[in-house]
Amino acid sequence: MQRFTDARSVETDDEIWMVEHEPVFTLGQAGKPEHVLAAGDIPVIHVDRGGQVTYHGPGQVVAYPLFDLKRLKLGVRQYVHGIEQAIIDTAADWNIHAERRAGAPGVYVAGAKLAALGIRVRRGCTFHGLAFNVGMDLAPFHRINPCGFQGLQVTSLQDLGGPSSLGAVKPALLGHLAAQFGLALHAEVALPDLSLAA
Repeated sequence: MQRFTDARSVETDDEIWMVEHEPVFTLGQAGKPEHVLAAGDIPVIHVDRGGQVTYHGPGQVVAYPLFDLKRLKLGVRQYVHGIEQAIIDTAADWNIHAERRAGAPGVYVAGAKLAALGIRVRRGCTFHGLAFNVGMDLAPFHRINPCGFQGLQVTSLQDLGGPSSLGAVKPALLGHLAAQFGLALHAEVALPDLSLAA
């Protein structure tokens, strides 16, 4: 993401990368180590996104929108709002009512966090992105204060009556992200198998 963002020009097409990570806790730039309560055998990686600590693992869609906000004529607040709305609209595809929460970026259902956001903007271009819990083991979230909030409950699409398959959710999420930002989707290209490294 960093290399792509640093190398892109005004002609570079925007991209959305979707991945599924092996179990890992990521700690954002402002992240406080004390919010990692008991990492155990799960690695803790410091990353250059905004936000505090979160968990990534199998059964979670992680999407990295690599957008030129200047070209899209968007400010950061509008961008965050658009990502949240795309997640809200995706949940609504399965009749799940999700919403924003004032002062706590992300998407929630009945107070429990369904999706987390952690972004970075460099030279008007975005990287990092969102983590959407689909059909995953939520137990590792008990080892942290999710997004820096003690006792914050976390949920998944599957637990709310939606699908457990990433294959069902990814096309819906991609479509809603494209609609929010006025983008046309082109052929999907598989990313190489990349490990999250420190």
